[in-house]
Amino acid sequence: MFGGLGFLLHGNMCCGVHKERLILRLGQDVAGVALKKQHVKPFDITGRPMKGWVMMECRLVGGEEALKEWIFLAVDFCKSLPPK
Repeated sequence: MFGGLGFLLHGNMCCGVHKERLILRLGQDVAGVALKKQHVKPFDITGRPMKGWVMMECRLVGGEEALKEWIFLAVDFCKSLPPK
């Protein structure tokens, strides 16, 4: 997916890795908060940012516990979506 590795939850794209970046589907509200962090950027690999998605350099995630927290945020959002 997106030329990288993607993970689905009930058929919905949830998170993944694109090149050396972690990508997360957080929804617009949580993504808006996440984007205030210096190392978090809009998920934009085509020139058109995807709403509700963010990306960050994998090396800047902050360790295993921080990675789990980011992924749980993505999973929580994807649980709110209807299955495909």
